Amino acid sequence: MLSTVLAVRAANCMAPKSFQLDFANLPGDLRRASDGWHAIVPLGGAKHRLWLSKLPASGSAVVLDLPLDMNFELRLQAARRLWLALEHRPLGTPPLALPALKRRRLILALRALDGWQEGNSYRQIAKGLFGGHRIAERGWKTNDLRSRTIRLVKLGRRLIRLRCRALLDKGRGKDDSS
Repeated sequence: MLSTVLAVRAANCMAPKSFQLDFANLPGDLRRASDGWHAIVPLGGAKHRLWLSKLPASGSAVVLDLPLDMNFELRLQAARRLWLALEHRPLGTPPLALPALKRRRLILALRALDGWQEGNSYRQIAKGLFGGHRIAERGWKTNDLRSRTIRLVKLGRRLIRLRCRALLDKGRGKDDSS
């Protein structure tokens, strides 16, 4: 699942004990890279992804940079979840979480679209998605799976038009991670 990376930097003050992040002794993974430090910090049952240009001094307060861009809302939710984890409070649902049925429908729509773009008929697509045993030899024109397959292909085409696939593939930089 995609997750949001938070840019962290030191503030010019000391933090209260409960909000101190000692990056030298953090649980999880802290790695140096050419662009700074990258941390995956497990807190409160979630993994929080952080990026730092340099490590703050032990005990200093930290500031999260939340640029006003197209990912602001996701970063804001990720920042809130980090704050809740530091407070030992329930985090709620992840910002990018989709309900299981909606996620399954979107997956089926993209698979149906792939089959359609490869030149398969709706019947062939339905067999691939739902299994050949569910497709009757007769009465295909009135089969509910035919209508469902057509709707899935239309949804897949709409997703592509809305560039949702770009959102799914997006973000291999410091602002987003895989």
